[in-house]
Amino acid sequence: MAWLRGVLDRIVLVAAILAAGCLPSFIAQYRQRLGGRLDQVLRDLAPFQEIANRNHGGDLRKLIDYHLKSTDATFHDEGNAIQAMVDAVARLRAAAEALNTDIWHQVGYLAGHGEADVARATWDAFVPAFSLTADYAIFALAVGVAIWLAFLGTWLGLARLLSVRGRVPYRGARQR
Repeated sequence: MAWLRGVLDRIVLVAAILAAGCLPSFIAQYRQRLGGRLDQVLRDLAPFQEIANRNHGGDLRKLIDYHLKSTDATFHDEGNAIQAMVDAVARLRAAAEALNTDIWHQVGYLAGHGEADVARATWDAFVPAFSLTADYAIFALAVGVAIWLAFLGTWLGLARLLSVRGRVPYRGARQR
């Protein structure tokens, strides 16, 4: 059993370091996809900004309010659609800014605030890569070792649990 743990031990350590080393490339691809969505929303919003420039002194908020005050249901719905685009621009810009930092903060942001649909689309097209910058190498090593230590702790905990269970006699057994 010790040889099995030794082999699994090395496999888990190497696999964890490689997986953690590929995480920065996933984040870079996520950030590119997020930037593409931001560009698209800005392009979609541009005609409305032009209307706001001509008719409302460049204030998009006034254009939205004008739509929302309308009694025409379609016109009112357009106001909601424009507002949704403005909100999306704000959300995507905040996300892009939050991802413009070191790898540790990027991972923290994605873990707590990442958009599931962007992550899923990124994963579907993900091309793993391993960067050897100092920050990324330290990240890969630290996360890989943490996963490896969790594996060792689980293995040793289970081994201890099973060895203790093996020593306790079964209470339902007959005494001879």
